Amino acid sequence: MTDLEDEHIDSAMVEETEDDVRAETEAERIAEALVFASAQPVSEGFIADRLPRPFNVRGIMLRLKEQYAHRGVNLVQVDDAWAFRTAADLSFVIRRDENEAKKLSRAALEVLAIIAYHQPVTRAEIEDIRGVQTSRGTLDVLMEAGWVRFRGRRRTPGRPVTLGTTRDFLDHFGLEELRDLPGLEELKGAGLLSGRIPANFNIPSPTMNDELTEDEDPITQLDLEELGLLAPGGASED
Repeated sequence: MTDLEDEHIDSAMVEETEDDVRAETEAERIAEALVFASAQPVSEGFIADRLPRPFNVRGIMLRLKEQYAHRGVNLVQVDDAWAFRTAADLSFVIRRDENEAKKLSRAALEVLAIIAYHQPVTRAEIEDIRGVQTSRGTLDVLMEAGWVRFRGRRRTPGRPVTLGTTRDFLDHFGLEELRDLPGLEELKGAGLLSGRIPANFNIPSPTMNDELTEDEDPITQLDLEELGLLAPGGASED
Protein backbone atom coordinates (compact mmCIF):
# COMPACT_ATOMS: atom_id res chain seq x y z
CA MET A 1 0.00 0.00 0.00
CA THR A 2 1.40 3.40 -1.00
CA ASP A 3 1.82 6.42 1.25
CA LEU A 4 -0.89 8.18 -0.75
CA GLU A 5 -3.34 5.36 -0.08
CA ASP A 6 -2.46 5.43 3.63
CA GLU A 7 -3.13 9.16 3.76
CA HIS A 8 -6.48 8.67 2.01
CA ILE A 9 -7.56 5.99 4.52
CA ASP A 10 -6.45 8.11 7.48
CA SER A 11 -8.34 11.09 6.11
CA ALA A 12 -11.50 9.01 5.63
CA MET A 13 -11.24 7.71 9.19
CA VAL A 14 -10.88 11.25 10.56
CA GLU A 15 -13.93 12.40 8.58
CA GLU A 16 -15.95 9.41 9.81
CA THR A 17 -14.94 10.12 13.42
CA GLU A 18 -15.88 13.78 13.08
CA ASP A 19 -19.25 12.78 11.58
CA ASP A 20 -19.87 10.44 14.52
CA VAL A 21 -19.05 13.19 17.01
CA ARG A 22 -21.39 15.63 15.27
CA ALA A 23 -24.16 13.03 15.17
CA GLU A 24 -23.67 12.20 18.86
CA THR A 25 -23.74 15.90 19.77
CA GLU A 26 -26.93 16.39 17.79
CA ALA A 27 -28.50 13.35 19.48
CA GLU A 28 -27.66 14.86 22.89
CA ARG A 29 -29.29 18.15 21.86
CA ILE A 30 -32.45 16.35 20.72
CA ALA A 31 -32.65 14.30 23.91
CA GLU A 32 -32.11 17.41 26.03
CA ALA A 33 -34.86 19.29 24.17
CA LEU A 34 -37.34 16.42 24.48
CA VAL A 35 -36.90 16.20 28.25
CA PHE A 36 -36.95 19.98 28.71
CA ALA A 37 -40.20 20.33 26.75
CA SER A 38 -42.06 17.64 28.70
CA ALA A 39 -43.90 18.15 31.98
CA GLN A 40 -43.58 14.41 32.67
CA PRO A 41 -40.51 12.14 32.78
CA VAL A 42 -39.56 11.06 29.25
CA SER A 43 -38.77 7.40 28.63
CA GLU A 44 -35.59 6.27 26.92
CA GLY A 45 -37.71 4.45 24.35
CA PHE A 46 -39.52 7.68 23.47
CA ILE A 47 -36.18 9.45 23.00
CA ALA A 48 -34.74 6.60 20.91
CA ASP A 49 -37.72 6.69 18.55
CA ARG A 50 -37.03 10.35 17.79
CA LEU A 51 -33.32 10.18 17.11
CA PRO A 52 -32.19 10.09 13.46
CA ARG A 53 -30.39 6.77 13.91
CA PRO A 54 -29.73 4.19 16.66
CA PHE A 55 -27.77 5.55 19.62
CA ASN A 56 -26.93 4.40 23.12
CA VAL A 57 -29.65 6.50 24.76
CA ARG A 58 -28.68 5.50 28.29
CA GLY A 59 -25.11 6.65 27.62
CA ILE A 60 -26.34 9.96 26.20
CA MET A 61 -28.56 10.61 29.21
CA LEU A 62 -25.81 9.74 31.69
CA ARG A 63 -23.48 12.24 30.00
CA LEU A 64 -26.17 14.93 30.14
CA LYS A 65 -26.81 14.06 33.78
CA GLU A 66 -23.14 14.67 34.56
CA GLN A 67 -23.20 18.00 32.71
CA TYR A 68 -26.15 19.18 34.82
CA ALA A 69 -24.86 17.77 38.11
CA HIS A 70 -23.79 21.16 39.55
CA ARG A 71 -26.38 23.38 37.85
CA GLY A 72 -29.52 24.96 39.28
CA VAL A 73 -31.52 22.20 37.64
CA ASN A 74 -30.48 18.56 37.56
CA LEU A 75 -31.28 15.81 35.08
CA VAL A 76 -32.66 12.96 37.15
CA GLN A 77 -33.52 9.36 36.30
CA VAL A 78 -36.98 8.04 37.14
CA ASP A 79 -37.13 4.32 36.42
CA ASP A 80 -36.37 4.16 32.65
CA ALA A 81 -37.30 7.81 32.12
CA TRP A 82 -35.65 11.20 32.64
CA ALA A 83 -36.74 14.63 33.87
CA PHE A 84 -35.32 18.01 34.81
CA ARG A 85 -35.77 18.92 38.47
CA THR A 86 -34.66 21.84 40.64
CA ALA A 87 -31.42 21.05 42.46
CA ALA A 88 -32.30 19.71 45.89
CA ASP A 89 -30.18 22.28 47.73
CA LEU A 90 -32.06 25.14 46.02
CA SER A 91 -35.58 23.96 46.73
CA PHE A 92 -35.93 26.45 49.60
CA VAL A 93 -35.75 29.42 47.20
CA ILE A 94 -38.51 28.14 44.94
CA ARG A 95 -41.88 29.60 45.79
CA ARG A 96 -45.00 27.88 44.57
CA ASP A 97 -48.16 29.86 43.99
CA GLU A 98 -50.24 26.70 43.82
CA ASN A 99 -52.01 25.46 46.92
CA GLU A 100 -50.23 22.80 48.92
CA ALA A 101 -51.53 19.30 48.35
CA LYS A 102 -53.63 17.92 51.15
CA LYS A 103 -51.54 15.75 53.43
CA LEU A 104 -52.16 12.03 53.30
CA SER A 105 -53.88 10.43 56.25
CA ARG A 106 -51.97 7.93 58.38
CA ALA A 107 -54.04 5.13 56.83
CA ALA A 108 -53.16 6.28 53.31
CA LEU A 109 -49.46 6.47 54.19
CA GLU A 110 -49.57 2.95 55.64
CA VAL A 111 -51.33 1.57 52.57
CA LEU A 112 -48.91 3.36 50.22
CA ALA A 113 -45.91 1.94 52.09
CA ILE A 114 -47.34 -1.58 52.01
CA ILE A 115 -48.01 -1.36 48.27
CA ALA A 116 -44.53 0.05 47.60
CA TYR A 117 -42.69 -2.68 49.49
CA HIS A 118 -44.99 -5.66 48.87
CA GLN A 119 -46.13 -5.09 45.27
CA PRO A 120 -47.78 -6.82 43.57
CA VAL A 121 -50.24 -6.95 46.47
CA THR A 122 -54.02 -7.34 46.78
CA ARG A 123 -56.38 -5.36 48.98
CA ALA A 124 -56.94 -8.43 51.17
CA GLU A 125 -53.18 -8.81 51.65
CA ILE A 126 -52.92 -5.13 52.61
CA GLU A 127 -55.66 -5.62 55.20
CA ASP A 128 -53.94 -8.74 56.51
CA ILE A 129 -50.69 -6.80 57.02
CA ARG A 130 -52.40 -3.79 58.63
CA GLY A 131 -54.86 -5.83 60.68
CA VAL A 132 -57.76 -3.54 59.74
CA GLN A 133 -60.03 -3.04 56.75
CA THR A 134 -58.92 -0.66 54.00
CA SER A 135 -61.61 1.67 52.70
CA ARG A 136 -62.07 2.22 48.98
CA GLY A 137 -61.63 5.94 49.69
CA THR A 138 -58.07 5.39 50.87
CA LEU A 139 -57.12 3.64 47.64
CA ASP A 140 -58.98 6.28 45.61
CA VAL A 141 -56.86 9.03 47.18
CA LEU A 142 -53.65 7.22 46.23
CA MET A 143 -54.86 6.57 42.69
CA GLU A 144 -56.01 10.16 42.22
CA ALA A 145 -52.54 11.27 43.29
CA GLY A 146 -51.20 9.04 40.50
CA TRP A 147 -49.00 6.99 42.83
CA VAL A 148 -50.86 3.66 42.77
CA ARG A 149 -52.29 1.66 39.87
CA PHE A 150 -54.03 -1.60 39.12
CA ARG A 151 -51.40 -4.10 37.90
CA GLY A 152 -53.39 -7.21 37.06
CA ARG A 153 -55.55 -9.94 38.59
CA ARG A 154 -54.20 -12.68 40.84
CA ARG A 155 -54.77 -16.24 39.63
CA THR A 156 -56.57 -17.28 42.78
CA PRO A 157 -60.27 -17.77 43.62
CA GLY A 158 -62.10 -14.49 43.13
CA ARG A 159 -59.30 -13.17 40.89
CA PRO A 160 -58.48 -10.20 43.18
CA VAL A 161 -56.91 -7.11 41.64
CA THR A 162 -53.20 -6.60 42.31
CA LEU A 163 -51.83 -3.15 43.08
CA GLY A 164 -48.47 -1.51 42.43
CA THR A 165 -46.83 1.90 42.38
CA THR A 166 -46.37 4.15 39.34
CA ARG A 167 -43.57 6.15 37.75
CA ASP A 168 -45.15 9.28 39.28
CA PHE A 169 -44.61 7.69 42.70
CA LEU A 170 -40.90 7.34 41.99
CA ASP A 171 -40.72 10.88 40.62
CA HIS A 172 -42.55 12.47 43.57
CA PHE A 173 -40.40 10.77 46.19
CA GLY A 174 -37.12 11.31 44.33
CA LEU A 175 -36.42 7.64 43.58
CA GLU A 176 -34.73 6.37 40.44
CA GLU A 177 -36.15 2.88 40.93
CA LEU A 178 -37.83 0.77 43.58
CA ARG A 179 -34.56 -0.61 44.91
CA ASP A 180 -33.87 2.94 46.16
CA LEU A 181 -36.63 2.58 48.76
CA PRO A 182 -35.11 2.91 52.25
CA GLY A 183 -34.02 -0.34 53.86
CA LEU A 184 -34.32 -1.56 57.42
CA GLU A 185 -31.36 0.39 58.86
CA GLU A 186 -32.42 3.60 57.10
CA LEU A 187 -35.96 3.33 58.45
CA LYS A 188 -34.65 2.71 61.96
CA GLY A 189 -32.23 5.63 61.67
CA ALA A 190 -35.07 7.93 60.63
CA GLY A 191 -37.07 6.88 63.68
CA LEU A 192 -39.77 5.25 61.56
CA LEU A 193 -39.32 1.83 63.19
CA SER A 194 -39.26 0.98 66.85
CA GLY A 195 -35.92 -0.06 68.30
CA ARG A 196 -37.63 -3.15 69.75
CA ILE A 197 -38.69 -4.76 66.48
CA PRO A 198 -38.58 -8.59 66.25
CA ALA A 199 -35.17 -10.13 65.53
CA ASN A 200 -36.46 -11.86 62.38
CA PHE A 201 -38.12 -8.71 60.98
CA ASN A 202 -37.19 -8.00 57.34
CA ILE A 203 -38.08 -5.34 54.80
CA PRO A 204 -39.56 -7.09 51.72
CA SER A 205 -38.16 -6.56 48.23
CA PRO A 206 -40.78 -5.29 45.76
CA THR A 207 -41.06 -6.48 42.17
CA MET A 208 -38.57 -4.34 40.23
CA ASN A 209 -40.43 -4.02 36.93
CA ASP A 210 -43.89 -3.56 35.45
CA GLU A 211 -44.09 -7.06 33.99
CA LEU A 212 -46.79 -9.29 35.43
CA THR A 213 -45.67 -12.11 37.69
CA GLU A 214 -46.47 -15.76 37.00
CA ASP A 215 -49.58 -15.63 39.20
CA GLU A 216 -51.02 -12.45 37.60
CA ASP A 217 -53.30 -12.05 34.58
CA PRO A 218 -53.50 -8.77 32.63
CA ILE A 219 -56.35 -6.32 33.20
CA THR A 220 -58.96 -6.54 30.41
CA GLN A 221 -61.60 -4.06 29.24
CA LEU A 222 -64.24 -6.07 31.10
CA ASP A 223 -62.13 -5.78 34.24
CA LEU A 224 -61.94 -2.00 33.80
CA GLU A 225 -65.73 -1.83 33.43
CA GLU A 226 -66.15 -3.97 36.54
CA LEU A 227 -63.77 -1.69 38.47
CA GLY A 228 -65.70 1.38 37.35
CA LEU A 229 -62.86 2.79 35.26
CA LEU A 230 -64.73 2.40 31.97
CA ALA A 231 -68.38 2.81 31.13
CA PRO A 232 -69.99 -0.18 29.34
CA GLY A 233 -68.85 -0.18 25.73
CA GLY A 234 -65.41 1.23 26.44
CA ALA A 235 -66.06 4.93 27.06
CA SER A 236 -64.05 6.44 29.90
CA GLU A 237 -65.90 7.48 33.02
CA ASP A 238 -65.83 11.24 33.64
